[in-house]
Amino acid sequence: MRRPRIAPSAVVWLLLGAAYFFLPLLATFLFSLRQLQTGHCCTVASYAWVIHNSAFWSSLKLSVELALETIVVSLVLIVPTVYWVHLKVPKLRPLLAFMALVPFVVPPIVLVVGLLDLYKGAPQWFYGKPWGFLVAAYVILAFPYMFFSLDSGFRAIDVHTLTEASQSLGASWPRTLFTVILPNIRAAALAGSFLALAIVLGEFTIANLSQFHTFPIELQYVNETQAYAAGASTLVSFGITWLAMLALLLVGRKRGQRAAFIGGAR
Repeated sequence: MRRPRIAPSAVVWLLLGAAYFFLPLLATFLFSLRQLQTGHCCTVASYAWVIHNSAFWSSLKLSVELALETIVVSLVLIVPTVYWVHLKVPKLRPLLAFMALVPFVVPPIVLVVGLLDLYKGAPQWFYGKPWGFLVAAYVILAFPYMFFSLDSGFRAIDVHTLTEASQSLGASWPRTLFTVILPNIRAAALAGSFLALAIVLGEFTIANLSQFHTFPIELQYVNETQAYAAGASTLVSFGITWLAMLALLLVGRKRGQRAAFIGGAR
């Protein structure tokens, strides 16, 4: 069997894309290895400072908690909605898609000013706490990514057949959703979840104007006070984000292997 031939132009474009992606990371890594006093290479003092910096990890913990809460709230709100639209009212799908584009049009600075005024009379546990106000804002920001990921997942399965088969066996609506529909859209839900995670870990404007010290705020503070440590902090945060994406890839690959095994057994 002959191996597929790779065009030289494809190799050139692949190398250019890799250089465009990795060269800034390499430059940041070399910059983070410089010594604070002399500016010469090489030392890992910046990474040691990041590891022992409690403010860095506490802000990262807060942002991760906000991301997890945003993911849970988004899934609880959007999954049943998209499921019902695909099952009962498919004509509303263009309307939902249009609404999902609104966060792309409205700048975050306009969004946060409007939300601060809207929730001004809300209880203090919601208005004055990050897991209340910020999560409400982050759910809006994550809505496009979560919706389009879930929408593609629902379009890839036969919602009507799965629902009818489940209900013919006596399953209720909640059981059909959790035991039949969700396992079939798990990859789409994970994709939207990790996109929401990336958004929350990188969002700066809303957290800054609402005066909550999240992970991007800490990174900006380090960037303004310690240049070399800022490079190390940026690479550490980049690595954390890519570890999350790697986890998504592994989960999706295991799901694909399991589906292939089941299909082969049949």
